[in-house]
Amino acid sequence: MAYTLNIHGRPYVIDGPKIMGILNLTPDSFFGQSRVGETGRALKRVEEMIRDGMDILDLGAVSSRPGAEMPDAEEEWRRLEAPLKAIRKEFPDLIVSVDTFRAGIARACAEEGVHIINDISGGLYDPEMFATVGQLQLPYVLMHLQGTPANMQDNPRYEDVVTDLLAYFSERMQEARMAGIHDIIVDPGFGFAKTLAHNYRILAHLDDFRMLQAPVLAGMSRKSMLYQLLDTTPYEALNGTSAVNMLALTKGVAILRVHDVKEAAECVKIFKQFRYFGEHNPDENPQS
Repeated sequence: MAYTLNIHGRPYVIDGPKIMGILNLTPDSFFGQSRVGETGRALKRVEEMIRDGMDILDLGAVSSRPGAEMPDAEEEWRRLEAPLKAIRKEFPDLIVSVDTFRAGIARACAEEGVHIINDISGGLYDPEMFATVGQLQLPYVLMHLQGTPANMQDNPRYEDVVTDLLAYFSERMQEARMAGIHDIIVDPGFGFAKTLAHNYRILAHLDDFRMLQAPVLAGMSRKSMLYQLLDTTPYEALNGTSAVNMLALTKGVAILRVHDVKEAAECVKIFKQFRYFGEHNPDENPQS
């Protein structure tokens, strides 16, 4: 399926998988190699990710790893402000998403030209978020989460995780649209209030989420659903990440949120070839 987002009044067409590159402006994100605090390092990393095939940059200044404590809004903005301004100046054509659950931060980022708001809480942490994003008319990543990062993994339970998430998204998307949010991206929230079994059931049924008629984002990069299963660490989970990314692509995911852009771009290139020749016989047009 193809989707169109309104990016500052211009159409952004998602007619094939897009890659969202992660840049953490935090001291405590679970994957240390994704952390950059100094503006010069951030700019260098963004340049590398663009060269490797990134379509969308996702900036985050608050760690959402299990057990993480939340800094206040002032600290979040202190971490974001200088790198964000520098990135927007250096790469004016780059689509930038900011990972925040605070309406005030979303508004401040919009004033700096940010294109997408990525909210892990689905609008539940800040009652002003939906109204703010509706006023800003920005695309919005609506993620599923129970509790907070500090307690979300204590004992997550569902009647059926896929059915429960579809019901959650149906309800939250309706509320978001009533607040004026027209462009919604759905994120099932891999690793957020989910057991290992929950994560793999969602992965196996990702194509069910297309009934929501919104692009689906999958963020599984180097997460515990990989390194716990493989008995390794986040630093050794690149191969596992590529494996689940390819599975997600076959299930119709529109956006892969990743730490490793080059490897994700290779997955997308292979997937496109796989899909094309699933529909076309090369012997009918040998030059294809």
